[in-house]
Amino acid sequence: MRASELLRNKFGVSQLYKYEVKQDNEVVLEVYWHPLTIAERESIQKNADSEEAGDFALGMMIRKALDADGKRLFQDGEKAVLKNSVEAAVLQDIQLAMLASGTENKVEEAKADLKS
Repeated sequence: MRASELLRNKFGVSQLYKYEVKQDNEVVLEVYWHPLTIAERESIQKNADSEEAGDFALGMMIRKALDADGKRLFQDGEKAVLKNSVEAAVLQDIQLAMLASGTENKVEEAKADLKS
């Protein structure tokens, strides 16, 4: 097996991760996502409003966050609303979970046809 195949099989975009947004120990929102690829990172950076890490992280969250059915949770036009109307710590927790994408957040080996 080639190294690229091994990496794709173990760490490819078919992996699915989950983060639960909680308030008072109640799950308010479940956020799912597939791992961020280099191509996606470059595209998000290119479309960011600035060079700041916060703009990148918010853009990544908007682009990658999915619901349990694999549909996007946020639309591109919602960036200003999220930035100006939602507690920063809540958004940062989601973004940090997405950037970490470790085994603690792993849901399952998603099927290839669910790629984001």
